[in-house]
Order: sequence, then C-alpha cells, then structure tokens
Amino acid sequence: MELQKLSNGSHHHDVAVPVEGGIPPEEEKFLQHKSDGSKRPQFTDFEGKTSFGMSVFNLSNAIMGSGILGLSYAMSNTGIVFFLILLTCIACLSCYSIHLLLRSAGVVGIRAYEQLGLRAFGHPGKIIAAVIITLHNIGAMSSYLFIVKSELPLVIQAFLGQTSSSDDWFMNGNYLIIMVTVCIILPLTLMKHLGYLGYTSGFSLSCMVFFLSAVIYKRFNIVCPLELFGNYSMSTPVPENTCIAKFFTINQETAYTIPILAFAFVCHPEVLPIYTELTNPTKRRMQNIGNVSILGMFIMYFFTAIFGYLTFYENTEAELLHTYSKVDPLDTLILCVRLAVLVAVTLTVPVVLFPIRRALLQLLFPQRPFHWLRHITIAMCLLFAVNLLVILVPNIRDIFGITGATTAPSLIFILPGLFYIRIIPTDQEPMNSRPKIQAACFTALGFIFMTMSLTFIGLDWVSGEKRSLGGH
Repeated sequence: MELQKLSNGSHHHDVAVPVEGGIPPEEEKFLQHKSDGSKRPQFTDFEGKTSFGMSVFNLSNAIMGSGILGLSYAMSNTGIVFFLILLTCIACLSCYSIHLLLRSAGVVGIRAYEQLGLRAFGHPGKIIAAVIITLHNIGAMSSYLFIVKSELPLVIQAFLGQTSSSDDWFMNGNYLIIMVTVCIILPLTLMKHLGYLGYTSGFSLSCMVFFLSAVIYKRFNIVCPLELFGNYSMSTPVPENTCIAKFFTINQETAYTIPILAFAFVCHPEVLPIYTELTNPTKRRMQNIGNVSILGMFIMYFFTAIFGYLTFYENTEAELLHTYSKVDPLDTLILCVRLAVLVAVTLTVPVVLFPIRRALLQLLFPQRPFHWLRHITIAMCLLFAVNLLVILVPNIRDIFGITGATTAPSLIFILPGLFYIRIIPTDQEPMNSRPKIQAACFTALGFIFMTMSLTFIGLDWVSGEKRSLGGH
C-alpha cells in the first residue's frame, strides 16, 4: 500500500498542472504532495481517500437543509407544474455552477474557493470569498441549531406525554443545544478530514428518507378536508377548491417561493473541499458526484413537496411538520419524524463547519501546515459563537434574510461565473466566446436573484409583515 502511494505521488509530481492547454480538463489530476516546495494550498499535502459514494453522501448532506420543510408551502403558492419547472431549472443551474467551479479549479490546480478568489481578483477576492462563505455557513449552522432549540423540547414534552411545557432544565432549549453541541457536534468537527463524515452524512440522509416516507404515508392517512383548518361542519359547505390541486398559481406569496427553491441547492462551499479528499480526483469524477447528489436531492425535494401539498392543499403551512402537529400533536409517527429531522440537521452542522474553518485557515494561516491546535481551536470558537448567537438573539430571521439574500446568490451564481471569466485564459476562450458569455449571463442572474430577494425583504420591513422564507 505504501509503495502504491509513493508511486502515485511520483506520478502526480511528473504531471505538471497546465495553465494553458496540455492535459484535457476532463481528466486533469492535481499534485497530491508538497515535495517540490511550490506554492500549493496546504490542504493538498495528503492523498485523497474518500470514495465516490462517501463523497456523494457528504455533498448531498451539504445540499439537504431545513428548507425541505418549506417546499410543500412553496408548491402551494406556485402550483405543481410551475414548481417542477422552477425546481428543474435551479437544479440544472446548480450543476452548471459546479462545472464552472471545477473548470476554474482545473486550470490553475487549486481546490479552494478562497484561492480561486485570490487567483481571480488578488487578495481582496480571497477576503471576499472567505467572508461570504463564513457568513453563509454560520447562518446555516445557526438555523440548524435554532431547529434543535425549538423542536427538541417539544419532542421531549410529547414523549413524556405532557401537553404543556415545564420549567425543568431538560425542557430548556438553550441547555439542550449546548448539550447537543458538546456531545455530538464538537467530536465530529474535530475530524481531520471531511471524508470521515461520510458515514454520519449517510445516516443523516437516511433520516430524511424516513421523513419523506412519513410524508407519503400521511398523504393516504389524512383525509381532506380537515375540520380543524376551516371549521367545516355538516351545516357549512366546503369550498369547491379546498381539496383540488393547482397546477399553476400566481399570488402574493409566489415570489417568496423562488428564493426558497434557489437556496435549497446551496452546496458550493463544500464542493472543492470534498474534491480535495476524493480518491482518483478528476473533474469528470467530481462533476458526476455533483450531478448524482443534485439529482438525488431533486427527487427527494419534489416528492416531499408534492405529497405534503396533496395532503393539506391550500392549508399547507411554511413549516410542514407544524401542519401535521395541528392534526394530532401526539402522533407517534410525526414525533419520530421530528426526531429524525433533528438528527439530520444536527449531523449536518459539522459538514457545514468544515468550509468555514478552511476559509479562516486560508485567510489567517495560508502557508502553515496542518496543526491540531489550530484545527481544534477554530472549531471550538465557531461553535461557541454560533451557540451564543442562537441563545442570545430571540429572532434572527431578518439577519438570515439579509445574509441569505446576499451570500447564497454570491456562492451559487456570482462568484463561480466571475471566477470562470477571470481565470480561464483569453487565448483559450475569448471574452466573446459562448462559454464566457454564458458565465456572464449566469453572473447577471445572480445579481437579479440578489436584488429581488433584498427587495422582498425590504417590502416586508416596510409593511411590517413577517413571512417565513424557509432556510437551507
């Protein structure tokens, strides 16, 4: 095994990463060892050992977020066909965005989002990329821990058969998130490589599959119309459209569903770190991982949305599990589903933390080799800050709205497009070539998403209405 690693290392050493021409980009490999003293990112000094399947689990887990709970609500405000069109377009755009990132990384032999920013725009580009990744992923981590803070006490209360909350310490969400962080999240974040989390990511995804199975089962278990939603009785006629599925719908809430769908596929900060640890890393292999992960999440998203919507129709709420709780607060199956969702979001936090730590290491210690003290200290500081944020701030939905409306379009659309335009040499692809024109249009689309989302948030603030946009 060691001889094989050495031979692999010498092979990569002999194949220089071309800046222009040379090895076809689809089959490009990267230097695995820092034996020549050249300026390589410090995290490429080991040989990737993560399999294709584990990489798919990690990337799928990075895509999967709390936003899945709001997809049925999104479908109720767009209609089935319109929702499917939007979901398909955004999934395809996400695959294209991954292609831009991998193509840019392949040209310069870099597998770090921040280093691509450095190559494209110098030190300011590196800082901007690191800050955007940090803000977005801190917001994602906070949203996951907010779910734990709000849902876990209710699950414990239901399992104890209590109908009202108590003052016991184990019913306090603040204590519970600290315990979950220390006992579960912190040990997982101390793993040296992201690939080791493939097993927990697989278990997390299995929890969400259980959630989807329960949604499908409840579709045939709950009869529409429900009296509790409309106070329908024998003397009160049921509106004809109460239990009729809509295929195209445009209303006041429709525009709010587009950001929910767009942000549901944010996984781009994790793409390059997963690429770094992949065995036999080639652009084609990593692109296939991205395509498989996005396709899997596309199927799960669509089935969750349609079966949830066909259960409650126009009465679907922004948080799907809350809608089920209105039917029966002590439903054993829904309680188990709530617990599965809690496990899933808890196991996602370490995957989201890795890109933040990598961004900070690239920003603060760009030329330093791996050191356990830095590795552990940054993880503990990040978890402490996120826990403090979740405990002290009672409602940070507006903060999430601002960061989500700015960082998510930046990571999906704007930065990958700009990196591609700046990094790909003009003698390979002139500025008027079709690939660069497509990348420019892709970047412009990101600015449109950002402007649209910020406008909706501003209108919410002005009107005083607070709508839940879901989360990632």
